[in-house]
Amino acid sequence: MPIFQDEQGLAIKFFIQKDIPHDIQAEVCETIAAHGGRVESKVPRAGFILVQPGTHEEERLRLCWNSPDRPERYFVPYTFVEACKVQGILLKQIFLHEGKPIRMHIDSSIANVNVRAALSQRIVNSGGDPTASAQSARVILADPNTEVFQHLVKTYQNETEKYVESYLWVKKCIEKGSVTYTPVVYKNPGGRRAGEERTHFTEEDETHLCNWIAAKIPFKETGGRTGNRLYQQLCDMASDPDYAWVTRHTWQSWRERYKKNAARLDIKISEIVERNKPSLGEKGQYGYVRKPEEKAKRVKRKSREEETGPSTEEMEFISQPTATPPMPGPMTASPSLPPPGAFPHIMYDPRLGPPPFAPPPPPPTHIPPPEVVAARQTAAEEEDDESEWRIREGLGAQPQWARRAEEEEEPPKKKIKTIAEDGSLHVVDRAVMEVAQESRFTVEEVKEYYDKCGDMDRTRNRFRKMRAILAQLPDDEQTVPLAVAPNVMGTPFTPATAAAVNAIVEAANRQVACAPQAQLNSPAQLGSVVATASQ
Repeated sequence: MPIFQDEQGLAIKFFIQKDIPHDIQAEVCETIAAHGGRVESKVPRAGFILVQPGTHEEERLRLCWNSPDRPERYFVPYTFVEACKVQGILLKQIFLHEGKPIRMHIDSSIANVNVRAALSQRIVNSGGDPTASAQSARVILADPNTEVFQHLVKTYQNETEKYVESYLWVKKCIEKGSVTYTPVVYKNPGGRRAGEERTHFTEEDETHLCNWIAAKIPFKETGGRTGNRLYQQLCDMASDPDYAWVTRHTWQSWRERYKKNAARLDIKISEIVERNKPSLGEKGQYGYVRKPEEKAKRVKRKSREEETGPSTEEMEFISQPTATPPMPGPMTASPSLPPPGAFPHIMYDPRLGPPPFAPPPPPPTHIPPPEVVAARQTAAEEEDDESEWRIREGLGAQPQWARRAEEEEEPPKKKIKTIAEDGSLHVVDRAVMEVAQESRFTVEEVKEYYDKCGDMDRTRNRFRKMRAILAQLPDDEQTVPLAVAPNVMGTPFTPATAAAVNAIVEAANRQVACAPQAQLNSPAQLGSVVATASQ
């Protein structure tokens, strides 16, 4: 059956707006005739008027020929013919209200331009008007997957002549052939409906309630009888056959029943408690839960001071005198160790390591048993050392843990290599110590001069001369004699050197006369004199 024929087989009439281009009119007329329709030269009483939307001629035709007396006369765009051809059916004009197109607004939440254009074309071909604003539209189409849709629903839910629908609503209406708005459903606002009787509390209900409270909170002074959780737990027992009675009321009703009749129900509860004689804190009582498992105690890391060296108790234990059995045979000195006093007393720098002639340290007098050491370590780990984690108060000293963090941040300082790989002193350090011992000067003074010149023979000769000059100085005078020995320790002075030394000493004596408290007897002053003279 041709799509442009009615049920009786009669051709459906069309009228085409006159100012539409002739090529379009010719194409439309050909399509209508090919599918059983007929084009009229005048506006038919029943049929379709094909217009071009947005033109003045369309407005004139609507004003002249749109009348409620002719409900079967429809105004559609000329693209309606092609849409019917594509669909294979005559599209019904369903988006009409009181003979006029339903004004619709396509919300911006439908962001896809192609979807908006297709939606608008479907609405127009089915008799609607998709060009209305949101305020004047009867139907607002939006994307239901956005928050804007829910906002629009809440905004217009109280307006009876405005509907918010999904963009899929248009397709559903066309498929059904009628307009059906999304229905509203009843949402219970709460409370009891008018005329509905409430469930009254019986004496058996009160007995059950008193037994529950007596089992959970037997002693009122512990509190909790008017809390919510007690009665929520009661209603949670509804799945238990022994507690099927709890479904007669809500947990709010059980709570209000006790709260409003507490004075009377407390007497019943006390009688039940007196009969059962429960003890405070029994398992199952409200508010008492199983004691959590004890967590393993965290062992705090010891500070560096505690990790290095024995503790105070161990030092006391070690220092206790112990009876040692006498060794058989006469006491003889070890041939590898020199007798006491064999080495002269010299100044020694401890930063250079142990001297080569130092005797080995004596063996420990006593070592505590392993079980004693293990017991002390266990006691130290279990002890809660509050001093390790104390905080700084006011302008007081920083706690140990803060100083330890600063020490860890400092880069390690470079140490002077004074010990060889085999554990003995370095060759240069050993020679410096020999020069200091021979000339009876400090190791620092000898090493300082050696670092400047880099020649060990020159350093040895220099300090020999300095020691010879110091040996000729008087003890009870502040001035230095001008006569300097021409031969010191077998090393003769040249005449030029002796004259230079005498001149410098004479100048120094004049300075001493101005400042009597200064003396030229110190090694540093004599060293500067000889160094100047040697140059």
